[in-house]
Amino acid sequence: MRLDRYTTGKYTIGVTIAKQLLWYFIGATLVRSYLIPFSWLKVTILRWFGAEIGQGVRIKTGVRIKFPWRLIVKDFVWIGEDAWLDNLDLITIESHCCISQGVYLCTGNHDWCDRHFALRTAPIYIETGSWIAARATVSAGVRVGQGAVLGMGSVATRSLEPMTIYLGNPAIAIKSRKIKE
Repeated sequence: MRLDRYTTGKYTIGVTIAKQLLWYFIGATLVRSYLIPFSWLKVTILRWFGAEIGQGVRIKTGVRIKFPWRLIVKDFVWIGEDAWLDNLDLITIESHCCISQGVYLCTGNHDWCDRHFALRTAPIYIETGSWIAARATVSAGVRVGQGAVLGMGSVATRSLEPMTIYLGNPAIAIKSRKIKE
């Protein structure tokens, strides 16, 4: 492997350097701040920087978002303390999803077979009513089916079927999810 020859290839951040700097030094700092507990303010800042965010979204303290211009969050989503949305590619979270404390959503990786360790990105898509539990990780290219649950500390390296509960590293299906009326 030759890291001295690494490049990002055709990948671009997608906004001007001025917008990047404003985000890094002002926007990201305010969104992540433990001194600002107000979700409405964090949502407003994220929208200023290009995120598409619906109504009733709750964002707790310590949340890290790499690029808000690559983020779509629908209505009534909860994002817990210290979650990290490492979105080199698009992350979409549909309505009524819970992204718990310390969750890591990672849309980028490297090609370990490439001598220059090439960057590879792929979007993450989380469908309506899903729950990504505390300290769980979702890898690039994963689609979380409607109502699926990824258990605490689990790692999703492949897409998750709807209304199924997954546990482990790598996550495996353990049973169907049944919602009580």
